[in-house]
Amino acid sequence: MTRFEPISPKFTKLLHGADYNPDQWLHDPAILDEDVRLMQLAGCNVMSVGIFAWAALEPEEGRFDFDWLDQTIDRLWSHGVYTILATPTAARPAWMSQKYPEVLRTGGDRKRILHSGRHNHCLTSPVYRRFAVRINEKLAERYADHPGLLLWHVSNEYGGECHCDLCQEAFRDYLRERYDHDLEKLNQAWWSRFWSHTYTDWSQIESPAPHGENSVHGLYLDWMRFTTHQTRDFMAAETEPLRRLTPHVPLTANFMETYGGLDYFKLARDVDIISWDSYPTWHRDAENPADIAAATAFNHDLFRSLKQGRPFMLMESTPSQVNWQPVCKLIKPGMHRLAALQAIAHGSDTVQYFQWRKSRGSSEKFHGAVVDHAGHEQTRVFKEVSQVGRDLAALSDVCNTSVPARTAIFFDWENRWAIEHMQGLTRDRRQYVETCMQHHQAFWRQGIPVDLIDMDSEIDGYDLIIAPMLYMIRPGTAERLEQFVRRGGTLVVTYFSGLVDESDLCFLGGFPGPLRGLTGVWAEETDSLYADEHNTLAITAASLADLRGSYRIDTVCDLIHAETAEVLAVYGNDFYKGRPALTVNHVGDGEVYYVAARTEPAFLNDFYSWLGSRRGLDRVLADLPDGVTVSSRTDGEADYLFIQNYHGESRSVHLSELAGMDLLSQQHLTGTVTLDPYGIVVLKVV
Repeated sequence: MTRFEPISPKFTKLLHGADYNPDQWLHDPAILDEDVRLMQLAGCNVMSVGIFAWAALEPEEGRFDFDWLDQTIDRLWSHGVYTILATPTAARPAWMSQKYPEVLRTGGDRKRILHSGRHNHCLTSPVYRRFAVRINEKLAERYADHPGLLLWHVSNEYGGECHCDLCQEAFRDYLRERYDHDLEKLNQAWWSRFWSHTYTDWSQIESPAPHGENSVHGLYLDWMRFTTHQTRDFMAAETEPLRRLTPHVPLTANFMETYGGLDYFKLARDVDIISWDSYPTWHRDAENPADIAAATAFNHDLFRSLKQGRPFMLMESTPSQVNWQPVCKLIKPGMHRLAALQAIAHGSDTVQYFQWRKSRGSSEKFHGAVVDHAGHEQTRVFKEVSQVGRDLAALSDVCNTSVPARTAIFFDWENRWAIEHMQGLTRDRRQYVETCMQHHQAFWRQGIPVDLIDMDSEIDGYDLIIAPMLYMIRPGTAERLEQFVRRGGTLVVTYFSGLVDESDLCFLGGFPGPLRGLTGVWAEETDSLYADEHNTLAITAASLADLRGSYRIDTVCDLIHAETAEVLAVYGNDFYKGRPALTVNHVGDGEVYYVAARTEPAFLNDFYSWLGSRRGLDRVLADLPDGVTVSSRTDGEADYLFIQNYHGESRSVHLSELAGMDLLSQQHLTGTVTLDPYGIVVLKVV
């Protein structure tokens, strides 16, 4: 039996809890006592405490008040509830902004903000860092040995950037280091002779601005890299006292879906456990109810992959509705349970909520919570949360198990930044993130586990790697992919790949640049299609006879020459009718497919089903009804199959030769199983 180490050695079962803000209710102790009673009813075993509580912990500079936090952690622990203790550094107190205005963030327009909101401090400010380190040090000193302390929750949803003078100088220092103090090397990387933008002194360099430089792509890329670098540098400063004083307590920082402002693969190196905040727009698309689930599954797989498959934490979710989406839709009965267990199915070992109790005032007073303003357990939402608590207790065998992925999809932040900032193709339909999701969805619908990796990730151990729109090729990537293929791996490369290097400079000698020999094709031109324009991909190879004869193409078409590659499909229309649209190139013991155009999802579903069978990535269950998916975890001896119905109507699933115990109902299942609307079974198969 093989399992990962638990999130914390103190507690080795699935965690169930919420963001808890007792500092908002100190005026009413009866509510705090009632909270712990309700936590037990809901089956909660952990609470994340102290987020945004800096003003309660340090009401005046140098005057600290930990009494209320002492009482909170003690009260929770006495009722069997652990504490994930948050550092309060994502929202500073007003006294700090007033006395030390340099801590306030400056926007790209070079205007310094007023005291407001959250996530808006200058990461470079020595003053802010000093205060952040001090409050974190005092927390670590005080609670290091408390038996209820399970984990550190560092800050909250790191994000944003500052353009103040301190950050400008830090950016220049970063560039000096990156380019070996050689300004000519920077000018070459940024191709700054274009439009006479050559820099003759480091002091001339400014961050991108709406009223300043915005057309030098290398500058933009390096600014985004710097923002990630500076965030990591700040995180290292504020976690130093936690690491030093509580080396036995792991730490996490909650991430935000596919947030574009930070490279999460790099931030992941600085935490022990990955956690993320999930807020899908459930019920938005009544015609395709599983599409929202597919996008959420992509995020789950992404965050699991950041730590090479180690279980992650669902740090925030809502059991009812949010208050910030365009339409704040209620989650229908059964959907919260389904969504919570989807996280477990994809590798989470926790289900947690924002928030435990609804705030009485301010911007989140109508954001969903476990405890409503009514303040009791007789609500639909509280009952559904309690059901999830019972489910998680029943699924304790799943804790610390792995998701057995042999397929990986490249999802690379630097590549994303380059695509989104370049000029060309279609202005509003480049859709790198959406494209990666479409490729992922084709596997998810078939029940084939997938990891999401970047160009620096390990690729050994995979049988199949997909590289959608790999526009940027960083040094070493092409060589590693060639080794992967020569050893017997299968690689799929798509249109708009291999165009630029890490500085966004075009490769010379023909596209797809360093992938040209590996793919066996030369991409001579790329055609952009209008929104109402389309082409077709027509299958010509007998080996693909099981696929449909043709598929719709939109948005982008590479006009390629098959050099050493075999043509499997051709374009059906336009002046490039009959030219290759899908090829395969055999290299060593492996093969490389080139998909030259953006196709309808049906092609990806059919092509990856065919390719998965060739690679032995067979579906766990065949012929699943529309809206039903299956995901799996394993401990090496038992497999845990999460069969989920994302449809608002009942669905029947044939288990084929499979049989096992449904851990939720404790019933032995075989043959055909009927799933209720938004229903789920978790089948343990030995």
